[in-house]
Amino acid sequence: MTTTIERTGKQLIAHFCGRLDTAAAIQTTEDVKPLLEAEKTEIILDCSQLDYISSSGLRIFLAIRKEAAAKANKVLVKNINNEIRQVFVMTGFISLFEIE
Repeated sequence: MTTTIERTGKQLIAHFCGRLDTAAAIQTTEDVKPLLEAEKTEIILDCSQLDYISSSGLRIFLAIRKEAAAKANKVLVKNINNEIRQVFVMTGFISLFEIE
């Protein structure tokens, strides 16, 4: 699992690649810290190369959303595959995030 973050103007884009499972969650939590510290920023979670997300991964997404809301940042989830979409639907995350 790799997570890379790029800044483009007032956007921070996090690119997730691989399986965001319990084993990867510790490193991913460290990797997304710039998203948690950002202010006046649109945060994009690009999941085009994310193959799987576990409950640990969902907690990371929820932490990003919570911190973003506290700082009036917008969070947008992009490019989720059908399997991850089903996880979002089953867990209710589909209504917590703007998904494109």
